[in-house]
Amino acid sequence: MDSTESFPAGTILGMRVRILFFGILKDIVGRSEELVNVEPDSTIGSLFDAYSAEFETLRDKRPSLLFARNREFVKPDVKLADNDEIAFLPPVSGGIGEAICPPEGHIFAITRKPIDSQALARRVQRPEDGAVVIFEGVVRNNTNGRQTTYLEYECYEQMALEQMKRIGLEVATQFPIGCLGMIHRMGKLQIGEASVAVIATAPHRRSAFEAALEGINRLKREVPIWKKEFFADGALWVEGEWDEKLIQDSTGHGAP
Repeated sequence: MDSTESFPAGTILGMRVRILFFGILKDIVGRSEELVNVEPDSTIGSLFDAYSAEFETLRDKRPSLLFARNREFVKPDVKLADNDEIAFLPPVSGGIGEAICPPEGHIFAITRKPIDSQALARRVQRPEDGAVVIFEGVVRNNTNGRQTTYLEYECYEQMALEQMKRIGLEVATQFPIGCLGMIHRMGKLQIGEASVAVIATAPHRRSAFEAALEGINRLKREVPIWKKEFFADGALWVEGEWDEKLIQDSTGHGAP
């Protein structure tokens, strides 16, 4: 594997792929992305092994990592192709986009602006809905008694939006609801600010409550979003966890 950023005119290359690093992995390797040349028949697993040979700490993280190829979760034995986008994804603790799903009216979004849950609720509420449930996750001032000063969130933006949409559509078929709205904020958040909101509307309250709870639970376990917590005396990436089914689908076995 050879790292590269530009190539002289007339250079003949093998396969070239883009590697993305997130959360604590970005700190370990000292960069968020790079272009590399790889040998034919290389796999995601062999690519990760090459990085692990250079960064021993990276190898220690392997049991908890998942991999993505072109924004889809894959197993490590998947072979690479020219111009692939490969992401190494640490457990979630979970740029800007929005996906609207007509005709249902579901809305899924990522933002760097303060979350306005009431405005999102007005966008998804229908005249026939008798219940609107709004869940907000907000930044608290401590973790296990250690005083928090602020948080920073980052995500694999395109994949995060696609995963939010997938989860939302599945939740909407699981419960008799009207519309579902999900929004997560990125960047620096102060104490008391909302980091995420899930809104469920329905003719009746029970299904709205159940859908909102299922939505936030799955978002926290399945969407590639990471949180860094800052304290008066330091900072750390919050260790989360992947959904067990994602681990099984991506590795062929359960959590260690």
